Amino acid sequence: MTRKGVKFKGLRWWIIGLIALATIINYIDRSTIGIMWPSISEDLGMDKNDYSTIINVFMVAYAVGQFVSGKVFDKVGTRIGYVISIFVWGLSSFLHSIARGILSFSFFRVFLGLGEAGNWPGAVKSNAEWFPIKERAIAQGIFNAGASIGSVIAPPLIAMLWAAFGWQVTFMIVGSFGMFWVIPWLIINKKGPGKHPWIHEKERAYILEGQHASERTDDGGKGLSIFKILSYRESWALLICRFFLEPIWWFFVSWMPIYLAEQYGFNVKQIGLFAWVPFVGAAIGSIAGGWFSGRMISKGASVNRARKTTITIGGVLMFLGLLVTILFVKTAILFVLVVGFVLFGFQFAIGNVQTLPSDLFSGKSVGSLAGLGGAIGVFAVIVINILVPIISKFSYIPIFIMIAAFVPLGVLSIFFFAKQIKPVEEQ
Repeated sequence: MTRKGVKFKGLRWWIIGLIALATIINYIDRSTIGIMWPSISEDLGMDKNDYSTIINVFMVAYAVGQFVSGKVFDKVGTRIGYVISIFVWGLSSFLHSIARGILSFSFFRVFLGLGEAGNWPGAVKSNAEWFPIKERAIAQGIFNAGASIGSVIAPPLIAMLWAAFGWQVTFMIVGSFGMFWVIPWLIINKKGPGKHPWIHEKERAYILEGQHASERTDDGGKGLSIFKILSYRESWALLICRFFLEPIWWFFVSWMPIYLAEQYGFNVKQIGLFAWVPFVGAAIGSIAGGWFSGRMISKGASVNRARKTTITIGGVLMFLGLLVTILFVKTAILFVLVVGFVLFGFQFAIGNVQTLPSDLFSGKSVGSLAGLGGAIGVFAVIVINILVPIISKFSYIPIFIMIAAFVPLGVLSIFFFAKQIKPVEEQ
């Protein structure tokens, strides 16, 4: 039966484009406090320990939100799940403008973390719905590029807004972005590819034929319990890898503005000029890692080989970059360039790590495992955030050594726990 009316060419790319845009907004919102911290701390009489407390409160809420939102997205679907998430985090970001101390900042940060957490399991689940297996890593790369692009945009944008309006109004402006995003999301993302009225039949067939058989309906069947998911050895590959790799990304997202201020005496404007540079490398790595593994699969490699090869290459790049940071970096310019190399490697690998839930499971189990993986990764980040203010009183070098050691542990966990990356029902 022919469906009449408007048709979107490449509708799946419109969907992932909107999710990437949401991720850009997500990272602008979460970066605002760190970039403006020299000004906020001066106005309100707070210090680095207060900053550590505030971001750890955020990370605890973010960890809880990752786990809970995975189940929520599995229950209500990606369309409504995203509306809930972005409304909560946008309003919370806006309300940072009325914070007056550590308690009020922490309170609003809780809801920011709960809302922003939904973006990640939501994206993994949406990609499983809208993309064939061979394209999921590039879709995840586009989504992850949104995090990097947001981190590129945030420093100069926030510094400019801060210079023009001050930190309170800046929180109001960036907190409003998500509310406008909801409008095109609700218009374009009407249903899944199996029933969407605007999708071309050729694209519908291409998507559905490239998925697991159990994914070819919009409901995806009943999801497995968390305990059942954890009974599979392969699930632990994701959980342990994310435990070791997530702190690398979050250390630079949360602490690089503070590091630049402490080590090189930067103010808010100077942070805005420098802090975006490494995330250009991250954005390129996001796309490159997804393209590389997808190319391998298209050339006949198994999903197992493509994922593991890409993750290994990313791990080698991260490790080498961190060694250079420890041994040779002496200037701010060299620091941000080398960190860009590290974050290129991180994003080259992590998009393929994040596709593992949809490689291993289907339907209403994907969001659950993705959310749990995010929560486990955030737990490691919280530990690092507690240690940074203590260790950095003496030197940042031990922190760089620690996260460098995490890299091989994360990569090796994939090989140890996932002997074959393929649907668990086939094993």
